Amino acid sequence: MLKLLQITDCHLVPPGGTLFGSDPNARLAAAFADINRNHPDAALCVLTGDIAHDGDRPSYAVLRDLLAELRVPWQLVPGNHDDRAALRTTFPALATDANGFAQSVRDCDAGRLLFLDTVQAGTHAGVYCDRRLAWLDDMLAATSGDAFLFMHHPPMRIAMPRLDQYRLADHAPLGDLLQRHGKVRHIFFGHVHRPVSGAWRGIPFSALPGTNHQNRLDFSTGRENISTQEPPAYAVILLDAETTIVHLHGFMDDSQQFLYDPDAAPEAQIRPL
Repeated sequence: MLKLLQITDCHLVPPGGTLFGSDPNARLAAAFADINRNHPDAALCVLTGDIAHDGDRPSYAVLRDLLAELRVPWQLVPGNHDDRAALRTTFPALATDANGFAQSVRDCDAGRLLFLDTVQAGTHAGVYCDRRLAWLDDMLAATSGDAFLFMHHPPMRIAMPRLDQYRLADHAPLGDLLQRHGKVRHIFFGHVHRPVSGAWRGIPFSALPGTNHQNRLDFSTGRENISTQEPPAYAVILLDAETTIVHLHGFMDDSQQFLYDPDAAPEAQIRPL
């Protein structure tokens, strides 16, 4: 099976800084170190936005240095905290479409991976304008097999009003286009800082925790998000012609581990590692 990795919402800061009581740069470094140990065979690691908390060049320089140590290929997708121009200055090879949006495709054994740019300056909500939609229409029309979308903003509600106010604002045209083509097998997104999965217009989707901080599971209304220090994670995605598997790995988990053998004698079934 093809192995992909997804990391999201790193919220990097200039060297020496902290955010929500932790060091986001050190946490991303820990994620990359864990990937290098356990998943050097991955075909691609996709960072689905909010890479830098303030979209500043010193934070993108931190990312550049960390990516130099990553042993698998990588792909950057911008989020609402990112600055597209600053990101391209630090990563001049970042692919863009004809209109300058950070959109591109990669073909792989499992199908076509499409990386969408949902960023609009001046708002934390997502925007997918007609020009971006036309690009996606062309890319899907040229896709002969399955397609997989990677984006920052969710196009659907996740029933958390504090987060849903910042989802993709113009979601209906995107949904109509995806249904018309009928080729998208899964949507991977970030932005919500939570493990979430389900289906939208018949298309499965998944999201995951960020690498620095999370949003509390809260179904109440309100303008402000409530951030927590729930454990970070990254996703291990396995694809073949028939199956899409998404595992979440808590790469900073240091809890006690045990060997469990249910077929052993009762007194020998559980052994600490």
